[in-house]
Amino acid sequence: MPQYSVTLRDNSAHSNNTKAIAAEEPIIHDLFEHRTGTWQYVVADPSTLVAVIIDPVLDYDPATQVVTTQTADSLISLIREEGYKVDRILETHVHADHLTAASYLQNRLALEQGYRPPIGIGKRIEQVQKLFGQKYGIPAKEYENTFGKLFDDDEVFNIGNLRSIAIHLPGHTPDHLGYKIGDNVFCGDSLFNADIGTARCDFPGGSANNLFDSARKLLDLPGHTKIWTGHDYPPNERGAPVPWMSVRDHRAQNTHLRDSITRGKFVALRKERDSKLGEPKLLHHALQVNIRAGKLPSPMESGGHRMIHLPLKQEGVEW
Repeated sequence: MPQYSVTLRDNSAHSNNTKAIAAEEPIIHDLFEHRTGTWQYVVADPSTLVAVIIDPVLDYDPATQVVTTQTADSLISLIREEGYKVDRILETHVHADHLTAASYLQNRLALEQGYRPPIGIGKRIEQVQKLFGQKYGIPAKEYENTFGKLFDDDEVFNIGNLRSIAIHLPGHTPDHLGYKIGDNVFCGDSLFNADIGTARCDFPGGSANNLFDSARKLLDLPGHTKIWTGHDYPPNERGAPVPWMSVRDHRAQNTHLRDSITRGKFVALRKERDSKLGEPKLLHHALQVNIRAGKLPSPMESGGHRMIHLPLKQEGVEW
């Protein structure tokens, strides 16, 4: 089996490994999954050690069709070592580039802590599930009610004593959410780092105009606010992946969204770039698992295999 590299970094304001930070600000652990370029987060309230997991990754090797859990298990190890109790698992949207580990983690945590944390996502997920359920011929019973919490726009919720807000950020996908926790926003695939810009908008329900509005919503926040991204694909000249940038730095440096870029220029730039992008390598695999909140397809009665559907493209003459 290939070995998947995961980078773990603790971004809390610790001093000498203590958790002496302001009660209103979270402890943040960012974990980078190199194979899919995905940032995962464990965010905890320092006063209660209640935590959430944001956008966890399930390992999948398309060459062998093997699913493994070492990346998700590293999250479990971190949570155990820090003494956290996970209150929720949060998804920003239905990802098209990696399989979510949400259901696996939910089951593991139910055993570890005696509490089964709900998987949260935006309320528009049901539209996305129906769309891709029909596209791939997935029985509705396999994706209905798989998410335990559907957030309303601007819904306030607590992580221990931390006040958090679910922010609707459409554009990349119509159901997309960000989570504001203290002076931090976990923006999923809305904004990338300044040298990359923003995420594509050519998926069903995507919109460059909507993404511009969502980005301005983020960049209208106070300048010190940290925007934590869902992915990084660092160019060679930069080197290491970076999990966050401040609103102030995005407004000055973001190649797609700095203050001098108008809506019209952004929409034209985004549409031109999207027209040249190929589909994500794990698009069909990811969507079929992720509308199920990470549950694998039910085993077939004959042979017990779990199956996903992949479209064939025919080129040349009819045959």
